Amino acid sequence: MRTIDLRGIDLATADLRTLVPRPVVNIEVASQAAGELIAAVREHGSSALLDQSERFDGIRPESLRVPAEAIQTAVDGLDPRVRAALDEAIVRVRKGSAAQVPAPQTTTLADGAVVAQRWQPVTRAGLYVPGGNAALASSVVMNVVPAQVAGVPSLALASPAQKEFGGLPHPTILAAAGLLGVDEVWAMGGAGAIGALAYGVPDVGLDPVQMITGPGNIYVTAAKRLVRGVVGIDAEAGTTEILIIADRTANPVLVAADLLSQAEHDAAAASVLITDSPELADATSEALEKLLAATANSERAAAALAGPQSAIMLVDDEAVAAAVSNAYGPEHLELHTVDPHATLENITDAGAIFLGNYSPVSLGDYMAGSNHVLPTGGAAHFSSALGAYSFLRPQQVIDYDRGALASVRDRIVALAEAESLPAHGEAVAVRFSG
Repeated sequence: MRTIDLRGIDLATADLRTLVPRPVVNIEVASQAAGELIAAVREHGSSALLDQSERFDGIRPESLRVPAEAIQTAVDGLDPRVRAALDEAIVRVRKGSAAQVPAPQTTTLADGAVVAQRWQPVTRAGLYVPGGNAALASSVVMNVVPAQVAGVPSLALASPAQKEFGGLPHPTILAAAGLLGVDEVWAMGGAGAIGALAYGVPDVGLDPVQMITGPGNIYVTAAKRLVRGVVGIDAEAGTTEILIIADRTANPVLVAADLLSQAEHDAAAASVLITDSPELADATSEALEKLLAATANSERAAAALAGPQSAIMLVDDEAVAAAVSNAYGPEHLELHTVDPHATLENITDAGAIFLGNYSPVSLGDYMAGSNHVLPTGGAAHFSSALGAYSFLRPQQVIDYDRGALASVRDRIVALAEAESLPAHGEAVAVRFSG
């Protein structure tokens, strides 16, 4: 990993954002390709999706919609240890998601003047689960459970066709869907799948959705940005990132292990360490070399750690470390400091935050009860983790009686006349004429 030395430099937040490590390829570069794939799906429907699967996944599925029997077969063949783990993850994420559903509120402004707020789920959601280097069955849980908790009545899950499994999505992904009662699963991936969910594919009976959620590569992220406005999206959840703030008290082996855990996802994954301790930086580098040599996905992880998106950043103190982290806006932020709770007070921008030695990102990926579908690429500056709230829309319900409207009639008329919209006032006045 390269080292970026920011010690002794007085920088504003805008300057920091230009210095934090980022991938060379960004979402704008992928947008043209994603747009072309979406346009093909809109024009040619299922044939375009099948062509894209053959091109990118190496197989042309017999059917885009996964048969119910294939889902049940995957459930029946699931390793008991994996099933037990998925069952536990479902319970924990369900509990965490239930806490995210706001209660209805009623505000009485005067006698007979009531404004109520309710939270209404979208009618149909599209849930994307990537294939790629790993079969992310846990992402099925993270997408489906909050949607179910929110009360979404119709769910469509998409995951790329796998050559190894005859054009079906990975069986562990199918099994996770089956455990959760999801029976509408589509063997399609990438930007084309996002377009299919957004616009529908009539020739195979795929109805459009109102909301699309889930992580994916840069092209999936670009596609979600392109369809935003046609549908809602959760966030731009692209290639994974981990940022660790650590001081001299941190355990370098734990820091190295956590940097490596995200680097193994993808050659474009970002692993960043910010520390005010050169000794900790050196010890972490040494530990990384040893761990990297022993891990199964060493080639992929090594590429990620050597890439421009990964670095060790030296700073003067913990306050600067927090400022740099906030400028970065990491997907995953770990705090390995003498007092993580105190460090947390200075953190404003992050997707999910993990405190201390026993709260690694891997915990959040599977069993914490939090959600691992998180904003990347700095999107944590304005968006958040996927949750039940992602599928809910606040709606205001206005309920005034005659007396309550009469008490504000003249004020409505005055404002309507001031804005040269007299019919607004007349619509109120007519209720009291005659």
